[in-house]
Amino acid sequence: MRRVLDFGLPAMAFGLLIIGGVVGLAIAPPERDMGDVYRIIYVHVPAALGALIAYTTTLVASLVYLFKSSWAADAIAESSAEVGVVLNGMLLITGSIWGRPTWGVWWTWDPRLTTAAIMFFAFVGYLALRRFVDAPEKRATWASVVAIIVYVDIPIVWFSVRWWNSLHQLQSSPNTIPDPMMKLALRLNAFALLFFFLWFTRQRYRIARTRQRVELMEPPALAPAMGGTP
Repeated sequence: MRRVLDFGLPAMAFGLLIIGGVVGLAIAPPERDMGDVYRIIYVHVPAALGALIAYTTTLVASLVYLFKSSWAADAIAESSAEVGVVLNGMLLITGSIWGRPTWGVWWTWDPRLTTAAIMFFAFVGYLALRRFVDAPEKRATWASVVAIIVYVDIPIVWFSVRWWNSLHQLQSSPNTIPDPMMKLALRLNAFALLFFFLWFTRQRYRIARTRQRVELMEPPALAPAMGGTP
């Protein structure tokens, strides 16, 4: 099963990304008002969804740690937050690239953009906290509490375009896109980034668990994996 995940997740991610790129760039038609510049949504929207999934994973894992003191949950929280920050960065960068030809500026303090930037720096701060606290139990507890606090920004990001008069359009989804090829490209790229999220989180989780074993003086469970006895 481990071998299947190690090779299957990246294979599916790259495969879907290639197919989604071909459909989005070569097959799907231009958008009626924005022309070809709209095609950046095939990266922008999946990155936004991926970041929200990653941060939600961090929230759930943090709650599990607080209630059950699960070191595995703490490792998941840290790993998903790191991947979420990368996806959040992609969200901000692609949004700026789209905003320049659409709005005439690289950045504006629009509610959606502002709250998305706050989300990025809040989780960067969460990761920084984990680096500056040496005691494993204290670090995991403090990080879990911070993750719960900063997650408050996530629903604000989601509903910002509905709550305030905003330059940013409403959330793009297959339901808001009329052309079937546009919908297909969006779905393919969304699943591609989802598989990338799972793959990178899985790799980062292994690193976090190894560090935990060293810090907690726990020997790694290598014997069962090598066919021996624990």
